[in-house]
Amino acid sequence: MYILLSAYEVLSAPSRDPQLDQHWELWMNRYNKTYHQTEEGWRRMVWEKNLKKIELHNLEHSMGKHSYRQGMNHFADMTKEEFRQIMQGYKPKAELKVGTLFKKPSFLNVPESLDWRTEGYVTPVKNQARCASCWAFSATGCLEGQLFRATRRLVSLSEQNLMDCSRYLGNKGCDGGWAKMAYQYVHENGGLDSEESYPYQAKDNLQCFYNASYNAIIVDGYASIPSGSEKDLMEAVATMGPISVAIDASHDSFQFYQSGVYYEENCSSEQLNHGVLLVGYSYSDQDYWIVKNSWSENWGNNGYIHMAKDRNNNCGIATDASFPVIL
Repeated sequence: MYILLSAYEVLSAPSRDPQLDQHWELWMNRYNKTYHQTEEGWRRMVWEKNLKKIELHNLEHSMGKHSYRQGMNHFADMTKEEFRQIMQGYKPKAELKVGTLFKKPSFLNVPESLDWRTEGYVTPVKNQARCASCWAFSATGCLEGQLFRATRRLVSLSEQNLMDCSRYLGNKGCDGGWAKMAYQYVHENGGLDSEESYPYQAKDNLQCFYNASYNAIIVDGYASIPSGSEKDLMEAVATMGPISVAIDASHDSFQFYQSGVYYEENCSSEQLNHGVLLVGYSYSDQDYWIVKNSWSENWGNNGYIHMAKDRNNNCGIATDASFPVIL
């Protein structure tokens, strides 16, 4: 559901450019967009404003000012304020008692690059839709990786199960939550259903429908990575597999990311708002983390983003990292 545009946003939106009519129609058709007659005019103006910002950014990229490109995706008709409200749902709470601290194994040799997708640890990119349930997708992605590590079986796990059933721990479904509380729920509940048996609905249900007959995983708790240390984070990824992380994704540069290595100088390392999954790391002309998002394959690089690595914990990628423990 869209929120109302502020008076400032309405007045500051650019006038409708008739030369963009065909472009607008193609974009709406590609992303299956439909609007009420009274809304389409405002959406068109927001879309044009975003288009101009993206074109300017990419021009600056071609001049060497930025390390990444932006693109007109399915969020192009949304203001930054709408985007933050609807798509970002990381909401941390106090630490839970079952958590331990990650300790790297002795004599660990960390590879220069690593991508757990090539080893079978990662399910296809999912879509949280218009629901701030990123925390649940971050958690299931990490649970799926740990299950594969333990059993060599890749099973897509249920975000809706987490959303409907972990509220007593403080998670709030489409209004946000925390991966660590998701792990706490799986630990206390004695399991989590598969995606197939408990499919995602992108909405909050008032009832928990967990069925132990379809339980796909059991965990013994979770472990946290020392906060702020990209070195420890790299060692954890290399040792354990995909890791759940939280980042600052509040900038329109992230909203419209398309390719390249994302570095945002205005990113906060403390004000985190979005849960994602770290699946590896690599380097080109600069080091980067390989991050799986939950905004469908229409966003970013087929649903992924390369985020700057070893640049003072940019966007807080190493601030709150964790994984479930399976014994």
